[in-house]
Amino acid sequence: MADYTASDFRKGLRVELDGIPYVISEFNFVKPGKGAAIYTCRLKSLIDGNTYVRNFRSNDTLKKPDLDEKTMRFSHNEGEDYIFMDENFEQFTIAASILGDSRFFLFEDCEVSVLYFNGRPVDVTLPTFIEKEVLETEPGARGNTATNVLKPAKINGGFEIQVPLFINQGDIIKIDTRTGEYSDRVLKR
Repeated sequence: MADYTASDFRKGLRVELDGIPYVISEFNFVKPGKGAAIYTCRLKSLIDGNTYVRNFRSNDTLKKPDLDEKTMRFSHNEGEDYIFMDENFEQFTIAASILGDSRFFLFEDCEVSVLYFNGRPVDVTLPTFIEKEVLETEPGARGNTATNVLKPAKINGGFEIQVPLFINQGDIIKIDTRTGEYSDRVLKR
């Protein structure tokens, strides 16, 4: 497996540094009047999500990480363990700590992309938008037309989200899984 040189760096490239996989989220190239070129990269850890800024010289190299991506479907959860199945109906367990807030947006048979590093799951990517029913929220006040006024609402799974005042209990809403924020009302009850 060949390594990356600094000239290979670009936004979105996945690299390994000190045994941890990162994705380059920002990239800058500076060529000072004297001396070697400097590559400034913002690296986001694929393990814990923390970001770091590192400078590299043109002769520095980084390893290609041993990453594998599999498409799976969510089956069910057993406490803090979430069970997924691949296309061969083989079951895999992923801990709640790896899923983070994404676990609140899972539903039966939801198709996800699981990223593995050295054979270990490190990240789960859900569909960009999902639809959930509002289980509990205060009724909106009639005639309140102020813009961007939000109220809390609980969806199944126990997650609390901020929604506009016109959303009522029983409504189906669309949620952006990347941010965990309300996107649109799909069905009014």
